[in-house]
This record gives sequence, structure tokens and C-alpha cells, in this order.
Amino acid sequence: MSINSQVQKSNLEYEEFNMLRGLRLTSLKSCLLEPYASSFHIKCNYTSTKPSSKVQNLPRLPVPKLGDTLNKYLKSVQPFLNDAEFNTTCNLVKEFESGMGKKLQSLLEKRAEQHQNWLEDWWLNTAYLEYRDPVVVFSSPGLVFPFRKFNNQQDQLKYAAKTLLAALDYKALIDNDKIPVEMMGKSPLDMSQYKKIFGTCRIPIEKRDKLSFNDSKHVTVIHNNHIFRVDLWGSDGKRLNEDQISQILKKVVDLSSTPASDTIGVLTSENRDNWAKAYQLLSKDKVNRESLLDVETSLAVLCLDAATGVWRLEGDPQRTLAAAQTIHGGGSRSNGANRWFDKTIQFIVGADGITGLTYEHSPAEGQPIAVLTDFIIKYIEQDKPVESSSSSPKDPVRLTFNVNKEVAEMISTAKTNLDKLVADLDLNCFKFDRYGKNFIKSHKMSPDSYLQMAMQYAFYKLHGTPGAHYESAATRMYAGGRTETIRSCSVQSVQFARAMLDARAAPRDKLAALHGAVKAHKDYTVQALQGLGVDRHLLGLKLIAIENGIELPKIYSDPGYVRSAHMRISTSQVACRCDGFMCYGPLVPDGYATCYNPRDDDVNFATAAFAAHPDTASAPYRAALEHALTDMHDVLLRATQSKL
Repeated sequence: MSINSQVQKSNLEYEEFNMLRGLRLTSLKSCLLEPYASSFHIKCNYTSTKPSSKVQNLPRLPVPKLGDTLNKYLKSVQPFLNDAEFNTTCNLVKEFESGMGKKLQSLLEKRAEQHQNWLEDWWLNTAYLEYRDPVVVFSSPGLVFPFRKFNNQQDQLKYAAKTLLAALDYKALIDNDKIPVEMMGKSPLDMSQYKKIFGTCRIPIEKRDKLSFNDSKHVTVIHNNHIFRVDLWGSDGKRLNEDQISQILKKVVDLSSTPASDTIGVLTSENRDNWAKAYQLLSKDKVNRESLLDVETSLAVLCLDAATGVWRLEGDPQRTLAAAQTIHGGGSRSNGANRWFDKTIQFIVGADGITGLTYEHSPAEGQPIAVLTDFIIKYIEQDKPVESSSSSPKDPVRLTFNVNKEVAEMISTAKTNLDKLVADLDLNCFKFDRYGKNFIKSHKMSPDSYLQMAMQYAFYKLHGTPGAHYESAATRMYAGGRTETIRSCSVQSVQFARAMLDARAAPRDKLAALHGAVKAHKDYTVQALQGLGVDRHLLGLKLIAIENGIELPKIYSDPGYVRSAHMRISTSQVACRCDGFMCYGPLVPDGYATCYNPRDDDVNFATAAFAAHPDTASAPYRAALEHALTDMHDVLLRATQSKL
């Protein structure tokens, strides 16, 4: 039996399946390491003049020692077990370490000898391509750019043209190996993901999708659900300039003044197996095959969206609306069908100023996307002079799809399913403006660890129990490295939350508990950055067992494993230099998503929950998070004053 069929069926319990979703979601910050620079002498270097070489000589991803991983694992599951359960888990771990664990460790080490990165292929398949839920909400994040106020359609198309030109310049830097090598201290980071963001498309196939990598000179433009091919180079081989691209986009708009009746794009928001069936039906027709291939091979997608009334709102509701548009397009009656969610990059330029992108996660983490975002914003703000023009620009070409009755019914179902997803995603995006990272740093604490502990405190305040908590660490210091999980919930984080909720506790005791929780988080982070966390190693041992037809050890069905992998808090820091923010959905039905951008004097948050679950809602979670941050601020001040 294939790994795919076993992973998708009985060998993965519900919580374990969601663990793969949690492992899949990655940190989407300009650099996960940056918040720890002062503490660990780690920094991301964007000023290096040394370009990335085509072949980097990087170390292999290590296989951690079994005993080390199991010791860390026991510490990480303790908050979720009572004494009797923890004793049972300890006995299972001892049995595993001295028995089947040894055999699986040996098999994994042999695999590591035969692969540059023992996890890379497994990871792509189990965490992404075999995942069957829609990429919308469950996988693909949205990124909101700073708001723009377009006075007219010409402003919108001019902005869109600049976005495409900025993207082409960025791609040229990638193609010519001129993106500076990012560093973690003295260690260079793997730059290969940068090569995978343009021209890449996920192709739906039942049970396991595939990725298609392409290099071309055209983009896909979608307006009013009509899909067009737009060539960015003329017949003379010269690149089009801003005015020429704007003129072609105006032709696109004129050719699609009324919404398309056959909204093919909405199929990409479907369950992957459902979309795969529709894709196969469409592919039986030669015209459809050519149109699908045209989208697949394009460099990126540009979505020219309809107005959403964003300027009738102010502040947080405005942010929340923009987040929804970048995540799912607002559903089939808004811009949800004006998408092709399989493309790695979809730029969104709305008629009334919502701009941003949606990206399909499987080929790369957020690092290249975050850098691209800042590059585009800077490019647009520079207002570069118009370049020389091509003498023979090509007209846009509307892509034709022949839709039979069966596919038409699938489109109707896809619209219904997307609208259900949209209704279920409870978003709440806001700016916490009482203080930012400068205040946290003034108290000699890592802003990231501090904010992670605020989330732990907020969850405990709401639910009276610890929340399994996911944050990712980039493992790009190794060849083909992707991520490792930082398990932010610890014995120390629980002690901190309880101390903060204890009205009898003195400020100095609360402060001591905060320092202990921050230190525990930082210590785990350092190990995760080196590929020495718990989750990837345990996943590797599990998959090597499946691959060799070995029955899964009891450790994988133990409450300690199941509860600690049911990530009720999924988090990511997105430190864009521009005033943008990232957003995405929760990992589990009873969970919260928390994406955050700590700035000098404030913090941008994008939180989400699922409306269908009775135990969670974004508004109470936001209130608890704001209360936690205020509480922590006041404790720091009181503790400081008591020392004076």
C-alpha cells in the first residue's frame, strides 16, 4: 500500500491528520529568526552583496537522537495530561525507546544517508499534496497590502500594471541569482524556494496532487470571473512598459464587462478530489486542455476584483474585510470565483483599493513572498519613469472553456461549498496600539516569545485549560529545509497563565513566571531552528514505519500525542516592512489562528476561529488577547516600580 493511501485512511486519527495540517502551516514572516537576534546572535541578512549560487553547499537535515527527542516530547505533553495519564505516557515512551523506536530510528538514519534531506519529499506529499481539504481557508494564506484609494478605474489598472512590473523585476533578480543569501548568524540559508514561486501551479489529482514548474512570459488575468492570457512581452521580444500593460488591462476589463456565466475559477476552491474529478472532465476537451495549460504555465495570476465597499468602513472592520478578500474572495457572490487558487501567486487589485495577494503554500514558505511584498510596495512608491516600449504588444486572449452539464453542476456545488466556508470563517483583524516591540525590548525580552506567551495566557483565561500551540521555525540552514514546530505551550507557560489569573500573586511573582515562560519558549526555539524539535522527528519515525509495513507503536495513539498535536492555537509572525498583514484560518475546528506583525509601537493582529464550533469565536479571543497584553504591560510596570 502506498504512503498516500495509508496516511489518508485508518493509520491517521483525526487529531493526527490535523497535526499534519499544523505541521504544514509555516511561519510567514520576513524572518522567523529576526526577533531572536539580540538574544541568540541570529539575524537575517538582507544587505549582503553575495548572490545566491545555483548550488549551495549546505549541510543535511540531521536525524535527532531518539532519547533527546523523547525527553523533549515528555516535557511538551505534560500540560495536557493528569498525573496518571502522564505516568502511562512515560511508560509508553520508555517502551518505545528501548523497543520499536530503536528499529525505526535505524531505518530513518539509513534513509537520511540516501537523501540530501530525509524529510523533504515526505513533507511535500503528506503535508501538502495529499491533503484533500480545500487550499482556501485551510492552507493558502492571504496577505493584505497597505490600503489604496483609487479615484477611478485608470488608477486601479495603473497600480495593477506596476504590481506586475515589480514582480517581473523581482523574478529577474531570482533568475540571475541576485537575491542576497539570507544568513542565520554565520550560516547561509537555503535559497531554493525563491526559484519555485513564479510559474508554479498545483495540479489537482485524486489522492495526491502534483506541482508544475514553468517559465513563461505571460500572466493570467481574471476579471468578472472571465480568464485571460496577457503577454508581458511583445512580438519583438521587448518587455511592455507600464502604460502598455495598463492599456491591455483596460481591454481585459472592456471585454468582460458582465460576469461570466461559467465560473471555472471557483472549482479551484473545492475539496481537492472534487476539483480533480472536474479537472479530468474538463481535460477531455481539447479547447479546455489548452486553456488549463495556459493558466498552469503563466507566471502568476492577477485578479482585478470588483468593489467591496471597503471605504464605507473604518479601522478594524476595514482590515477584516480586506483579510477576507485575500483569503477567500468573499464567496461566490463577491470575488471568490475571480480566482485561480492553484497558482502559487495571485495578486489582488480591487476596484476600491483592497490590494494584496493569496499564495498556494506547497512549493515554498512565506519568506520569498514576504520579501516580494516589500519589494512591490517599494517599487510602487518609487513611481519609476515609464520605460521604453515594445513596438508590438499582443492583445489579451480570453481563455475559452466548454462546460458540459456535469461540470456545470460541479461549479454550482463549488459555489455552495465556498459560501459555506466563507460563512464559517470568523475573522477579527485589529491593531493593538498601547505598545509594541520597543516596550518589550526595553524589558530585555524577545518580542516574539512575549507575544506567544500573551496568546497562551489569553487561551487559558478563556478556556481554563492549556492550549496546544503551534509556531514554526525555519530549518533553511539545511539543504531543502522547510520548517520545524515550536511547541509554545509548556509547563512554564501554564504556570505563567495561572499566576496572572491569581489575584493573590504579587507582581514580582507574576514577572518571574513570565520570565520563566519566555525562557522556555526561547530555549525550544533555538533547538527547533536547528531541526531538533519534536514533531518532524516523530513524523519521520511514523512515516518510516508506514513505508515498511510496520504497525504504528502505541505512542501515536496515546492521549499525550493526540492532545499535544491538536493545535488549538496556530500562530505566525509576519514582519513585513510595509504596513501589511497576513491572515489565515485555524488548524482545527475548535482552534484559533493568530497572525501578528509586531511594530515599534503597536502590533497588527489577524485572528480567526470557526463560527460553527460552539467553544470558539474570534471576538472573545481578541478581547482576551488584548486583556493579556494590557495585564502583562501593567505587571512589568508595577514590578519595575517596586524595585525603585
